[in-house]
Amino acid sequence: MPESYDPADLLKLDQEHVWHPYGPMPGRSEPLLVESASGVRLRVVGPDGNRTELVDGMSSWWSAIHGYNHPVLNEAAHGQLERMSHVMFGGLTHEPAVRLATRLVEITPEPLRHVFLADSGSVSVEVAVKMCLQYWRSTGRPAKRRLLTWRGGYHGDTWQPMSVCDPDGGMHHLWSGALPEQVFADAPPGGYDDAPDPAYEAHLRELIARHADELAAVIVEPVVQGAGGMRFHSPGYLRVLREACDEHGVLLVFDEIATGFGRTGELFAAGHAGVAPDVMCVGKALTGGYLTMAATLCTSRVAEGISEGEVPVLAHGPTFMANPLAASVAVASLDVLLGQDWAAEVRRIEAGLRAGLAPATGIAGVRDVRVLGAIGVVQLDHEVDMAAATRAAVDAGVWLRPFRDLIYTMPPYVTGDDDVARICAGVLAAAQGA
Repeated sequence: MPESYDPADLLKLDQEHVWHPYGPMPGRSEPLLVESASGVRLRVVGPDGNRTELVDGMSSWWSAIHGYNHPVLNEAAHGQLERMSHVMFGGLTHEPAVRLATRLVEITPEPLRHVFLADSGSVSVEVAVKMCLQYWRSTGRPAKRRLLTWRGGYHGDTWQPMSVCDPDGGMHHLWSGALPEQVFADAPPGGYDDAPDPAYEAHLRELIARHADELAAVIVEPVVQGAGGMRFHSPGYLRVLREACDEHGVLLVFDEIATGFGRTGELFAAGHAGVAPDVMCVGKALTGGYLTMAATLCTSRVAEGISEGEVPVLAHGPTFMANPLAASVAVASLDVLLGQDWAAEVRRIEAGLRAGLAPATGIAGVRDVRVLGAIGVVQLDHEVDMAAATRAAVDAGVWLRPFRDLIYTMPPYVTGDDDVARICAGVLAAAQGA
């Protein structure tokens, strides 16, 4: 941080002018001022100028899977900056985008073959919805324009994604009546290891059958519901959705923005069920947390259906689509991930989280403790006192971001065993302080 910037002045200016996510304006709480980050540590500076390091238990909202200041990703960014940082994608193309799209097709489930590069996860969901609606319009069935999902989900903060977030318990209930009205199934029951509930399977099949004539697509987060509640569900329900969608002529969309690139122990959460969607969204960890970028992949059936329709183009074109700098870093991030035994690292973290979070079951007010891959969740029986829980974690040397009734962690895959244990201690401290 340049010496001309006084930390106290910066924080004061931040409170006056900077609108933080999910917060009021002016701000009512003082964020931590990050000076630098390296490995799995954030270096923060207080208003008094004192510096401390925190182990990052959040991977910067689940994106920084390789940690910070990674030499391979740094080199990719520097090298691309020397060539070009950006060029429009309309009428032009470039090597980083072609390489990234090709790599994504290679590693995602068949038959996903085509890649639309977007700015962010939420935009990739917008694109996915537009693909599905335009597909049916192009194939002569314009009445198929609604979406089905299950409760407890979260798909982003822009318009169409908000419409398929949980309509009651989610953060977007304010917009009820203004958003498109979608079809909601009950939330998936049980946990990851629980056998599928036949009654719930029948519920899914019946809803899809009843609304088939108006449904463009079913969209869900496979296996793990993220910001809607950090719930895990049986992969068997994904197989039911695939079968029912095929039977009734409905497209299936998997939102893998949070679950993609190894977070659940499979490269993509669809792998737990052994099924493939018609459309898939990825983001967050795509660039290793360096730059914003996401992608929407689809099958040839979807792409050809759109391209042979009355308007034979997908009318979507973000200014920074396929940004070369982000694409180059994304390719490097995938090289780092796939060039190691990432699955073993995720299993190691999973074992550490299971051991380290197990004592939470004895803390008063804890309702559930669950772990899957590099995801650890402590659920309370009451709303988290966010300020108190965050302060307790920071005092334990860990950065966490609790919300609703949840204290959870999604650490970078490079987090060592000692730091995993430290993160778990931070989660326990937060649970006790919440």
